[in-house]
Formats: sequence, structure tokens, C-alpha cells
Amino acid sequence: MLNSLHNPFSLVGRVLLALLFLPAGISKISGFAGTVGYIASKGVPMPEIAAIIAIIIEVVGGVALIIGFKTRWAALALAVFTLVATIMFHNYWAMPAEQQMMQKLMFMKNFAVIGGLLTLAAWGAGAWSADGKSSR
Repeated sequence: MLNSLHNPFSLVGRVLLALLFLPAGISKISGFAGTVGYIASKGVPMPEIAAIIAIIIEVVGGVALIIGFKTRWAALALAVFTLVATIMFHNYWAMPAEQQMMQKLMFMKNFAVIGGLLTLAAWGAGAWSADGKSSR
């Protein structure tokens, strides 16, 4: 039975993962100044460039996951991006005690997302995708 659900599960999984990135990228566009300010507050050099890179990765990667285009590369790029962002922005070990629980939760959630993205990078998008259509 589960084999018959491979394609719908792959599609739903891709869309759910994309829901983390696409809205975040779009909100960075509409709140660009705030995004740059937050990135700068973390000591990231060239925060405007970092914000633009984040927007491109989140929006393009999110759309690529939804349609299943170059899915393995998109998932890998989003996994690396998420790893870097997690270490830089959810470094719970360096925060005041009252902030550590929430930041540790976000840190661990992001590592689970990275796991899902790496699984997608390993197995691909499934047949219900642009990648699946082009491989036939």
C-alpha cells in the first residue's frame, strides 16, 4: 500500500518543506530593511548581500521544491543554507538562559528540516514533478 502512495507523499512532502522557505523569502523582500538590520545585528558581514542571497535561495529553492525542478540540487542548497542559518541565528548556547529553550527548539527543528532536505536530495522528487516528467 505505501508504494502506491510514493508519488503523492513525495509531492506533499516537497510542498510542506517549501512552505518553510517560500513565505520566509517573500517576507524578507517586503521587510528588506528589517531583514538587513537583523542580519547585521548578528555580525554578518555585508548584510545587504547576505539578505539578497537568503531571498534568492529561499524563493528559488522553495519554488523548485514545489514544482520538483532540479529538486536534488534545490534540496541540497536549502540544506546547506539552513545549516549555516541555524548555527548563526539559533546559537542557543550563547544566549541568555531565558532564551535558550526556544532557540534550542528552533535549532533542533531546523536540523530535522535539514534531514528531510537531505532525504529529498538523496531520493529525488518522485514522478509527480518536473524532474519526474523529464526523466521519462
